[in-house]
Amino acid sequence: MSIIKEFKEFAIEGDAVDVAVGIVIGAAFGKIVTSLVNDVMMPPIGLVLGGVDFKNLKVVLKAASLNAPAVTLNYGQFINTAIDFLIVAFAVFLVVKGINSLKKANKVKS
Repeated sequence: MSIIKEFKEFAIEGDAVDVAVGIVIGAAFGKIVTSLVNDVMMPPIGLVLGGVDFKNLKVVLKAASLNAPAVTLNYGQFINTAIDFLIVAFAVFLVVKGINSLKKANKVKS
């Protein structure tokens, strides 16, 4: 079978569409989680920890000069990103767990 024929079958049978829909939904879900972490979760956590704004937590490695911006280690942004990842990973875990439960239930009925 030629590569062009295989690709046509792949694209027409819906696999490519399913992958594209998954990517678009995943990107939108990522934006929602980022907003949840940055706008809903981190402000109260920062308030409890003494008014800390995680976005601005950084270590200046080299101060700014006339021609170059400061070189910083932005560990606060890393904390936000790590929390984003944990939420997305947990959500994916729950979805996979739910799908596996449905598959088991269908096997029992069959």
